[in-house]
Amino acid sequence: MSTDLKRPPRRMPGWAKAVTALVVVLAVLFAGIRLAVLPGVKDLLGTETHDRSGPALLKSIDDMSRYDAASGNFQVVVDLEKDAKYLPDALRGTRTLYVGAGTVEAYVDLGRVGDKDVTVDKDRTSATLRLPHAQLGKPALDADRSYAVSKQRGLLDRLGDLFSDNPDSEHAVQKLAVSHIGEAAKDSGLTARAESNTTDMLEGLLHSLGFKDVHVSYG
Repeated sequence: MSTDLKRPPRRMPGWAKAVTALVVVLAVLFAGIRLAVLPGVKDLLGTETHDRSGPALLKSIDDMSRYDAASGNFQVVVDLEKDAKYLPDALRGTRTLYVGAGTVEAYVDLGRVGDKDVTVDKDRTSATLRLPHAQLGKPALDADRSYAVSKQRGLLDRLGDLFSDNPDSEHAVQKLAVSHIGEAAKDSGLTARAESNTTDMLEGLLHSLGFKDVHVSYG
């Protein structure tokens, strides 16, 4: 009479457990992507947005003494990549391709013009004005014309986005786009155009008031 001996269950090796866990994670990610593209499921599982913001409060009013004489429209393509030192890009790393569009204003601060900077002859037919040089305002990014072309993230970054309060944050590329637009405005000749437009405005204004000779300088 023979008896069957029960073999002890085989234990799964550590590397097999790691591979299994990775497969499960990938399966969950791909399942989420497929659910998002299936017709009808997106509407069923989608989120609704409700704006419960309070009314805007007026904090202060500032009197403006500057003349906005020119405006430049700029566009820059930002390619921002962040890598980890000892991990491949497939696991840890991000790369964002972002198109940033914005404007920069050039203005002349008329509030800095003093009595010594304006000279009028006795007959009030000739006027000489000395104005400060035109300056550039802060670049303003246009959210309606700015957009991300592509976003590449490693597996660990994608998992981190699941627990992030703002997974779609583009603050870094937006800040970089503003910086590039500001640098481009310095070399664009925008201030020279602002001074030319200011001169034309003042000459037209003073001519309409009866002045025949109007001289405007900067510096």
